[in-house]
Amino acid sequence: MKIQGIFDTHAHYDDAQFDADREELLSALPENGVCGVINCGCTVASSKAALALSAAYPFMYCALGIHPEELSGVTDADFTALEPLYAQKKVVAVGEIGLDYHWDTVPHAVQIAAFERQILLANNLHLPVIIHDREAHADTFALLRKHRPQGVLHCFSGSAELAKEALSLGLYIGLGGAVTFKNARKPVEVAAMLPKDRLLLETDCPYMAPVPFRGKRNDSSLIAFVAEKLAEVRGEDAQALVDQCRANAMRLFQIEGE
Repeated sequence: MKIQGIFDTHAHYDDAQFDADREELLSALPENGVCGVINCGCTVASSKAALALSAAYPFMYCALGIHPEELSGVTDADFTALEPLYAQKKVVAVGEIGLDYHWDTVPHAVQIAAFERQILLANNLHLPVIIHDREAHADTFALLRKHRPQGVLHCFSGSAELAKEALSLGLYIGLGGAVTFKNARKPVEVAAMLPKDRLLLETDCPYMAPVPFRGKRNDSSLIAFVAEKLAEVRGEDAQALVDQCRANAMRLFQIEGE
C-alpha cells in the first residue's frame, strides 16, 4: 500500500535545482502521497520565494528567516524587510535559522547575534522556529535554554542525550534521509528513543535524499522511504508513523485541518 498523508516539514523548492520542472513536480506531489510542505527561506529573497510558492499551492506553507551561512553582508534592513511578511496567513514559522560552525565563513558572534534576534522575533510573534544546528550544539542549546522558543531541531545530528535535552525544552526533532544512510548511528539511536508526539518528517530537499536515491535530487514523496526506515527502527507501522508525524506538524505549526 502506498503511503499517504506525508507532511514534509522542511523543503527548499525555491532552489535552482527545481527550476527546470518545479511546477510539474509540485503539482504532482498530492497524487504521490504528499499533503503538506513547509518551504523554508534562507535569505530575504528565498523567503519571499517561499511565500510566493505557499500562495500558489494549497498544500504549501512557508517559514521566513536568514540562515547562518547566508549572513555575510546582511544588515538590519534585511531583517526589517522580512518582519511585515510574517503577518501573511501561510507563514507558519521563523526559519531556517541557527548556527553553522562547519565552514567557518561567518564569525560565530555574528551568527549568534542573528540567531538570537530571530528567536526573539519568533517569541514575540508566537511562532515556532526551525533550527539549523551544525557542529554548534553548545552555543545553540545555550540560546535555546535562555529563550525557550517553540520549534524543531531540523535534520537533528546530535546524540540521544542531546535529544533528551531538546525534549525537556519542549522542542520537536526533525529527521529525514540521513536515517537511511549506512553509517547513520546517531540518527537511528535518536529515532528509536523519541516519543511519538515529538517526531517530525522532513526532506531538506533538494538535498539529503534517502537510500536508494542518495546523491540524487530529493523531493517530498521520498519521505515514504524515511518513514519505512523509522517504522522499522521503532517497531511501528509506517502509515501510522506518517499519520502521527503529520498530526505533530500541524500541532507545532498551528495548521488547521484533520
